[in-house]
Amino acid sequence: MGLPRSIRPEEGCIVAGMLLLDGPIGTQLVAQGVPAPAPLWSAWALKNQPQAVGDLHRAYGAAGAQIHTANTFRCHERNAGSSWRELVAVAVRLARLGGGRVAGSIAPLRDCYRPDLSPPNPGPEHLQLAQALVAEGVDLLLVETHPELREALAATTAARSCASHVWSALTPGYDNSLMSPDQVADGARALADAGAKVVLVNCLPAAHSLPYAAALAQTGLPWGIYANAGKPEEGLGWGEPGGPERYAGLAQAWLELGAQVIGGCCGTGPAHIAALNKLL
Repeated sequence: MGLPRSIRPEEGCIVAGMLLLDGPIGTQLVAQGVPAPAPLWSAWALKNQPQAVGDLHRAYGAAGAQIHTANTFRCHERNAGSSWRELVAVAVRLARLGGGRVAGSIAPLRDCYRPDLSPPNPGPEHLQLAQALVAEGVDLLLVETHPELREALAATTAARSCASHVWSALTPGYDNSLMSPDQVADGARALADAGAKVVLVNCLPAAHSLPYAAALAQTGLPWGIYANAGKPEEGLGWGEPGGPERYAGLAQAWLELGAQVIGGCCGTGPAHIAALNKLL
């Protein structure tokens, strides 16, 4: 795979060829025995076990990841309290250890599987985090794992107001019950209109991802996908032997449909990214 061109503000598009995202932070930390208590989830480790986060970024870099997602999934002030800004700085610093470009994660304010919990005016809180991430020098802002369009649009609009390069990802949920393929495609168009340079779908079961990939392919937009490993019995992740190779086999279909950004979500890990890198 050829190296992508550098990401610069003056560019109209930030995808040249294919880009390889990293994999999850939270489920990998839990698999290593690192606590992830609510409401901080994976951000707990930024304060208590930062070396584990840094080691994971290094592992993803060694596996071939080109984009490293800073562990800011739960770093909004409402979740992290008065230490939120310090945690953002730590997360970005650790992500740079991967050796690639850094994406700042902007997740739902409440729960990525509970769209009913989304607050009525999420824009200002997303703007606060976006501004902090830009101040820390991230290469792009990744609005990710949003289960409904309203908050995803608010986060994308906030991110786009302070950064040129914004990617936005919707999730249909771990069991595809929250959004249909057509809803994801329609949402992707709306997110592109709001300024997203790349539209994605993430944290959906890889074994049931093809209809969503096909729907995004029909939009004609730059798009990507990073799925979860599904249920353990599906044998695609969660430490199951041969899981990374089977996951990469499914990703082959995403590439054939025209995906320009691929990676992994819950239940995958560095071995999955290495398998994707080999595939590319």
